[in-house]
Amino acid sequence: MATIKCKNIGFSNIEAILFDKNGTLEDSESYLRTLGQKAARMIDAQIPGIGEPLLMAFGINGNFLDPTGLISVASRRETEVAAAAYIAETGRGWFESLKIARQALEEAEQYVGKTPSPLFVGSLEILKSLSAAGLKLGILSAATTQEVKKFVNIHQLSDYLQLEKGVDDGPSKPDPTLFLEACQALGVLPEATLMVGDSIGDMQMARHAKAGGCIGITWIGKADNVQGADVVINQIDEIQVIA
Repeated sequence: MATIKCKNIGFSNIEAILFDKNGTLEDSESYLRTLGQKAARMIDAQIPGIGEPLLMAFGINGNFLDPTGLISVASRRETEVAAAAYIAETGRGWFESLKIARQALEEAEQYVGKTPSPLFVGSLEILKSLSAAGLKLGILSAATTQEVKKFVNIHQLSDYLQLEKGVDDGPSKPDPTLFLEACQALGVLPEATLMVGDSIGDMQMARHAKAGGCIGITWIGKADNVQGADVVINQIDEIQVIA
């Protein structure tokens, strides 16, 4: 067990730390914005006039991506369903609407996935140092498990992680079930586990699971995005092992 300190807040008897992926370890803003823009254009090509409302729903306004918006924090399944709901408003059947949304997002992913998003500065170093301190580490993301594993493989992080978990067919954030399942997989108690994330959903999930603590990270300096955090940091290297 270790004591973790962020700013003036200490967390005692910690055995594991779970990290969100998008916006926490991975600088995915450009990827997500391009993904949403491409998918909206593809759907608009089939259903003229729906592109702009979809972009608004995704949280994209020109070159601005809302870090609390749909495409930033929702699971893939949730994004599909939300896009399909807009399509269904045009009078198409629900299953057809889901098919259009799913195909557009899949093709958009193929288009933008050729250029991987970079790690945020310090992400690799903090994983190395926390792992060296004997902590169990994992990624708990709203992305699919396949996307999480691809991210870990691209950035060669597997040596430092004991868990690579995304959202597939089951519950999504902020459902505490995700956190509890992750703790069970790591063989640790929730109260001995910290959550590090960049969204309110991360904080709510961990709190409802009675985690050992919630560390909100906002690389863009907006603490409102991580309401409910025990401490808010602006750089990931502010996480320190002191004992």
